[in-house]
Amino acid sequence: MQQPASQQPALAVPLRRIEQAILQARGHRVMLDADLAALYGVETGALVRAVKRNAYRFPEDFMLQLTSQEFEILRCQFGISSSWGGRRHPPYAFTEQGVAMLSSVLRGRRAAQVNVEILTRAGDVCHSEWGEESQLCADRGPSLRSR
Repeated sequence: MQQPASQQPALAVPLRRIEQAILQARGHRVMLDADLAALYGVETGALVRAVKRNAYRFPEDFMLQLTSQEFEILRCQFGISSSWGGRRHPPYAFTEQGVAMLSSVLRGRRAAQVNVEILTRAGDVCHSEWGEESQLCADRGPSLRSR
């Protein structure tokens, strides 16, 4: 049973933040490691290290690393720094299944709460009231395809 809106706890992750973090890469809707780390409240490096320690949990359809070309497109689209202090390696991109798996490697209440919100809200973004896929989701976010 759903609680009335006035009694529901405040969202830890605003829907707009989730919407903005979803990208298209290689035909998948994905979220980048840095965006997920920010949502989980951890350093990007800590998230990547946890994933690498548990690589067996992240098959190719759960996570992919962007190619140098995809990374360059991303840098141009979003102005990611390549100077000192900027990112030097292409980011990892997580599919919906990869996001779900992150809660098993990033333990803690916040990780579980953020995962529930991302998975619930991302589903809300892509389906209309009648359960049909919306055009917003079909053309979701910036694409990392070369032009």
